[in-house]
Amino acid sequence: MDENGSIYVSDIENNEVRRYRRGESEGTVIAGGNGQGNRLDQLYSPRHVFVDRDHSVYVSEEGNDRVMKWIEGAKQGIVVAGGQGKGNGLTQLFNPEGVVVDELGSVYVADYVNA
Repeated sequence: MDENGSIYVSDIENNEVRRYRRGESEGTVIAGGNGQGNRLDQLYSPRHVFVDRDHSVYVSEEGNDRVMKWIEGAKQGIVVAGGQGKGNGLTQLFNPEGVVVDELGSVYVADYVNA
């Protein structure tokens, strides 16, 4: 939830993240929504969502083993962690779950298999 009371929901089935503002029943796709895949405009099994003060949305993806950042209004995201296949290397994740970003922009990821 952001400071305006909007709720952000990761939809694993439809590979997208929706924002619901107060009074909305449909919500708005703000990340993904272009089918399952690994392009920068797609998500694959989005799990957890974090929204920063600038309304950028960070999404952990189990299917792509990455964390994406979607700047408000963007048509595609930016890979900020992982995305180099499953593994325990410095640039790899293996089923990332929770994601949090601090005030300095550092990204913290709970990586399920590499815990």
